Formats: sequence, C-alpha cells, structure tokens
Amino acid sequence: MLDLLKEPVSAVQDFFLLAGRAFRNIGRRPHYGDDIALQMDTIGVGSLQIVAITGFFSGAVMALQMYHALAQYGQMGKTGQLVSITLVRELGPVLTALMVAGRNASGMASELGSMKVTEQIDAMRALGTDPVQKLVTPRLIATAVMLPLLVIIADFVGMFGGWVISHFNLGIPSKQYWTTVWQALDWSDIGQGLLKPLVFAVVISLIGCYYGLRTTGGTQGVGRSTTQAVVAATVLTFILDLLITKIFVSQAT
Repeated sequence: MLDLLKEPVSAVQDFFLLAGRAFRNIGRRPHYGDDIALQMDTIGVGSLQIVAITGFFSGAVMALQMYHALAQYGQMGKTGQLVSITLVRELGPVLTALMVAGRNASGMASELGSMKVTEQIDAMRALGTDPVQKLVTPRLIATAVMLPLLVIIADFVGMFGGWVISHFNLGIPSKQYWTTVWQALDWSDIGQGLLKPLVFAVVISLIGCYYGLRTTGGTQGVGRSTTQAVVAATVLTFILDLLITKIFVSQAT
C-alpha cells in the first residue's frame, strides 16, 4: 500500500516545490522580460481567435436555451440576465481556461519536454542559469496576466453572441437585452469571474511546466507528458472551479 502511495505523494511534493521556486523567482533578478513578452504573445494573442469563437457560440447557445426555458414562465425578457450571469461566473472562466489548457499547457509540456530529453536543461544548469527562473517563471507570469484578459474578451463576445440570437432570432429588443445584461452583474460576480482565471492560470502554467521538466524516454516521453499535462490541467480546472464557487456561494449566504 505504501509503495502505491509513494509515487503520487512524491509527484505532489515535487509539484509544490516547483511552484514555490517559480513564485520565489518572481521577485528575483534576472527577470527575463523578453521571455515574458514572448509567452504573453503566444498565450494571449495566439489563443485569442479560439477563445473568441468559443465565447460567441457559448453565448448564442445560452441565449437559445435560456429563452425556451424562461418561456414556460413568461419571463423571456430575462434571457440577457441569465446569459450574463452564467458567462461571467462560470462559462467564461472555465471554457477559456480549458481552451488555454488544451493549447498552451500541452505546448509548455512538449517544449520543455523536448528540451529535457535533448539535455538542453542540463546545459543551462552547467552554464549557471536556473531553468525554473528562465523557463517556468516567465510562463507563470504570462499566463497569469493573459488568461484573465482572455476571459474578459470571451465574456463580452459571449454577450454579443447572446444578443445576436436574442435580437435576430428570438425577437428580444436590443435595449432590453443589454439593460438586463448590465443590471444582472454586481461586484461579487466580477470578482468571481476574475479570480477564477487567475487561479486557473497558475495551475495551467505550472502543470504544463511540471510535466515538461519531468519528461523521460525520448520522443514517446514528450507525447506522454503532453497528454498528462492536458488531462491534469483540465481536471484541476473543474475541481478548483467547484471550490471557488463554493466559497463565493457560502459568503453570499
């Protein structure tokens, strides 16, 4: 029994050690600003198209579903309200995090995994460069900055998608839709909608880097690490979403 627990416990310990070193390096020099800017471009600008598409169709589908559900109670005018709350609290942060995890956690794992199996990381250490400070911390900072911004864009695009369906397909007046959208939100919703992607960003970046740095076994190992990174980031995103939602719901009551 102890032998079965040894490997997962060791993996959790290594992950938290990596996280601690990455956070500690944020305030230490050198800061590698060029690497941070490059990762921001890769993570933020590179993910913008898929995030916008996901947000638009999520809002459109939500508008359709909510309209027909509310029609049973004669409350079709509140379609915008439910689309807004659902996007800002849940769908925007979670779906954006899943898109970024699928695109960038896998990219980090494969990139660092390739460097690991070709001994480039060992060469960094031999030259006196801290691989965590050079490779992990810039990705952590870039993801923590860009993911909340991507969520904001996804939320607005999703509300626009809901308006397109509501106005042109369901006949809801534009003024009524947008008024209910803005009036439905309060600071608690906005705080929840921005805290979640910040937490998700930390987990996604560290998971991708962790599996990349522990890659072994050549090219097959790189593929295995990439798959493990995406699966772990996805599962942890849902778990953390539940925990954060539970905290906000408990405070509200």
